[in-house]
Amino acid sequence: MKFAGVASLAGLGIAGGQQTLAAERTSRNSSSHMKLSLAAYSFHRMLPFNWAKPRKSNPTMTLLDFVDFCAEMNLDGCELTSYYFPKKVTPEYLAELKIKTFLLGLDISGTAIGNDFCHPEGEERQSQLKLTRQWIDYSAEMGAPVIRIFAGRQKKNQSFEEAVELCSAGISESLEYAASKGVCLALENHGGITATPRQLLQIVDAVKPMPNFGINFDSGNFFTDDPYRDLEQIAPLAINAQIKVEMKQGGKKVPADLKRVVQILKKANYRGYVVLEYEASENPKEAIPGYIKQLRDLIA
Repeated sequence: MKFAGVASLAGLGIAGGQQTLAAERTSRNSSSHMKLSLAAYSFHRMLPFNWAKPRKSNPTMTLLDFVDFCAEMNLDGCELTSYYFPKKVTPEYLAELKIKTFLLGLDISGTAIGNDFCHPEGEERQSQLKLTRQWIDYSAEMGAPVIRIFAGRQKKNQSFEEAVELCSAGISESLEYAASKGVCLALENHGGITATPRQLLQIVDAVKPMPNFGINFDSGNFFTDDPYRDLEQIAPLAINAQIKVEMKQGGKKVPADLKRVVQILKKANYRGYVVLEYEASENPKEAIPGYIKQLRDLIA
């Protein structure tokens, strides 16, 4: 992963001290600067789910309603999760979202897809690559600068090393197309073959060096005894950050220390969007405003 500035993962305290291309990180030319966004996934119980296998749901809001909510919260941006777009995405719909967000003073901070690059060569793998190219096109049309991507999960009789090779090849191929459209791809720590910092960074190491690639820092997705330590290890490579209000620590779900999470990003001189991805049990319309206020104060 070829970034402008050079700092080894060993020097950053990365477990194992891997020293490869992934050991180079984004050169932050000044101190941390953050803007505030909200992920549409925060309303997953209220939005229509139109992904690969649509779920039975009784939606009470649309993606356009979500954009209105973000404007009511006076956010800087909104993250438009792909799952809640119409099953058939048209140029007209993308234009409507682009115009609406602009008129409401919102950036589309990014999009997010549920891809899986661990499939072996064949029809399903090609389908995943096609899906990624499609959302690169959609993101470019809307002016969304980054897509949150997944690595995927090991298949039956597939070794971890084989999964990493397939995943990194899929990311590398997709990055070339994304670069031609001015879109970045951010790989999330999302279980599967990215369950630990070491696993995530092994994939990053194997990806073709491209300036439009980095990590999607998800504060709630390391399920270890010390997830904050794990987040510190990936923060220097973050180009997008999703913040959850709960974490799993030592096998238990606990409230997240939002101040500590933001401090981890600040220490890494992170410059970009902090995206609240609300997944707790309370009604999101009632709970989110309080968390937005907390995050706004913390990133100020």
